[in-house]
Amino acid sequence: MTKKKYLITTAIDYTNDVIHLGHAYQKVLADALARFFRLSGHKVYFVTGTDEHGGNVEKAAKKNNRTPKSWCDEISKKDREELDILKIGYDRFIRTTDADHEETSLWFYQKVLENGDIYQGEYSGFYCDACEAYKTVSELKDGRCEFHPNLELKRVIEKNYFFRWSRYADFLKEYIKENPRFIIPETRRREMLSFLGSGLEDIPVTRQNIEWGFKAPNDPRQTIYVWFDALINYYTAAKKTGFWDENTFIIHVLGKDNTRWHTLLWPAMLKSAGLRLPDTTLNHGFLTLEGKKISKTLGNIIRPSELVTKYGTDAVRYYLLRFGPLFDDADISVKRLEEVYNSDLANNLGNLTSRTAKLCENSAAEFALAKKPGKFHPAVIAPLKNFRVDMALAGLFETKIKETNEYIDRERPWTKSGDELNKILNRLVENIREIAFNLEPFLPDSAAKIREQFKGPKIKPDKPLFPRIS
Repeated sequence: MTKKKYLITTAIDYTNDVIHLGHAYQKVLADALARFFRLSGHKVYFVTGTDEHGGNVEKAAKKNNRTPKSWCDEISKKDREELDILKIGYDRFIRTTDADHEETSLWFYQKVLENGDIYQGEYSGFYCDACEAYKTVSELKDGRCEFHPNLELKRVIEKNYFFRWSRYADFLKEYIKENPRFIIPETRRREMLSFLGSGLEDIPVTRQNIEWGFKAPNDPRQTIYVWFDALINYYTAAKKTGFWDENTFIIHVLGKDNTRWHTLLWPAMLKSAGLRLPDTTLNHGFLTLEGKKISKTLGNIIRPSELVTKYGTDAVRYYLLRFGPLFDDADISVKRLEEVYNSDLANNLGNLTSRTAKLCENSAAEFALAKKPGKFHPAVIAPLKNFRVDMALAGLFETKIKETNEYIDRERPWTKSGDELNKILNRLVENIREIAFNLEPFLPDSAAKIREQFKGPKIKPDKPLFPRIS
């Protein structure tokens, strides 16, 4: 990754409901990467947002006696509030109802049409309402969608306009094989190559009987298919900012249920439109809560704000980044969150800053003002080359934080005085400042508090970063 600019995107969320903790993981993951690259001296453009068209949104609005637009306005606003409380530092929150996105989507559709890749035909097959996606027989498990096994699939027969997806099968195979980091992790890469091995079928890119969406430029009786419209959001957001050029490293962060669309359909669409392809898709697993899927039906939906109100922003960020479903599915529980909070954050990081500040205050020493910028520890840099935020956090706690705690225990500064004490305290303060810098991508609030507390020249205790949970 030698390029100087980074475009980092997340999947955009349906506005049929407000995001929950499972969606929030993806945003925190992307935010940590964006902060790391910014602090490493790169230009970064970070995009997230809402997917506001399609049948599911239309149904949700109708159920709540709202117009689709007013319903989307409300959900989009609430989604942003959930992201803000997690300190997600996006550069743009894009909505697929934005005027520039409509302009870009219609332009994109026209480009693909002019390239001969859109034609009229009839679709007969299965459709999953929850995914808003067409399903081939090979994708089904026991006749059901693998992601929504409790829902009956619809048998659909429609006259639509199709995208010549099959034309790009060989191109996609070659691109995936020649770019091993295009699909991360390797398990998803193998899945996509296997899917390609079964053959690609052309896919409808317009729908009948769906009013909420952009009308197809070549036939206003048809509405552009929600996935075709939604995927284009990345190009909409980046094109005017200069982050879709060859000097930009493009990373899409998404869940494994979106992998096929982002790694097979989106690249084919871009190729047809004559645009460059992304460099990497980071396809994380699913987050379950106490062994169960997070869903409205089960009544176990947790909003990020609920946990942040009780435990604080950085405690939630730490738990998600350290133990979330980066590559494999992961289960979380409130009990485990509290255990991690006390052991890693209160007893380890929090106690380190508190006792160091107390030692500094008792010594009445003055310290040189903190210098900026800091530098990342090798234990953080090495894992992040492979986007391993979990290992970067673990490495920081196992090296710099652990070593600094051990240094205090070994040197026993409370038994020292004069130059010997000053030397120990100066080393401790420099270590704490370095720790703060390394924490910034992951725990931005805590990093800022530590930086302020230890900026010098006088250092004294403040409120505990993470008060113990009894």
